[in-house]
Amino acid sequence: MNEAYLTGRALASALGPDLDSAMQALAAPVVPKTVTLADGSAWPCYTIDDDDSDWTARSRRLVERAAAGADRQGALFIASSSLDIGLLETTHDFDHDHQHFADTVAGWLGWQGPVYTVSTACTSGLKALLSARTLVRHGVVAEALVLGLELRNTLTVGGFAGMQLLSPTGALPYGAGRNGLVLGEAVAALQLSAQPSRWRLAGGANVVDGRDPAGTIESAVIDMCHQALADSGITAADIDLVKPQAAGGAASDATEARALRRVFDPLPPLVSFKAAIGHTLGAAGIAELALLTACLECGAWPRPGHAPDPALHAPLADKPPSRARHVLASILGFGGGHTAVVLEDTQA
Repeated sequence: MNEAYLTGRALASALGPDLDSAMQALAAPVVPKTVTLADGSAWPCYTIDDDDSDWTARSRRLVERAAAGADRQGALFIASSSLDIGLLETTHDFDHDHQHFADTVAGWLGWQGPVYTVSTACTSGLKALLSARTLVRHGVVAEALVLGLELRNTLTVGGFAGMQLLSPTGALPYGAGRNGLVLGEAVAALQLSAQPSRWRLAGGANVVDGRDPAGTIESAVIDMCHQALADSGITAADIDLVKPQAAGGAASDATEARALRRVFDPLPPLVSFKAAIGHTLGAAGIAELALLTACLECGAWPRPGHAPDPALHAPLADKPPSRARHVLASILGFGGGHTAVVLEDTQA
């Protein structure tokens, strides 16, 4: 059985067109732009700074940049909630099936290997990553590229607004006075290979509990953590850093924090990127892992710009831990998805 390692990464987000820009931008507060819907309501949203009005040309440019250097013979995973809905909003062409966008992306890249679509709401990115790990570990492919794509559109914003899940003011993950999430746009990539590298994808787990399709289930978070730890061959005491969902919802953040405190005693340092790039939905797992590993390597760190909620007993760390050999990162999503992965820093 092979091991699976992260051998490449890329990110375009509200922090900039690449990871180098993101590392520099983390030092200052990021101000989201505003998306105005047809009913006149306006919502903050973290978008990629690009004024190109051609949805296809812009998306292709971002995807090609993210996939630069990837082996086109490996497996390609497209992880997204919205897929090409931004294009459909302008063309009104709804004749294509679910796989059409993945095939389009593969065509942009001249991809020769197998192509997969993973669209399970917010957990899409991490579930695609775990699927890619399975292929690499069993020798089905030598390399795999996971693209997390959440591209601009108004349907997503309108849907979340209609469910009264959006904050009208800003993202306050685990913060006092938090009042909803702020969406974000991202094009992110993680490349997996059996070739040893610094970050080993040690394990992970996906637990589905649909009792609250739009919320977080405490027992599912606990089971997710325990299963991810068991799959990685470690215990809760081995985790040096946790990147939770921390989306900014009043109830969901409280439920998640309570579950984490039941798994970890004491609670390891916590980090969140949603106040910097927003909640990038299907791309979130890939985007936030790209940011997290880059931060741990270079020492850049998101500065919590808001007061923590003392009732959660789960403050966000204002600097990276002195040692982070094992990191647990999770994403929780619609439909009852609770997904986590464990990374090992082989150089720690």
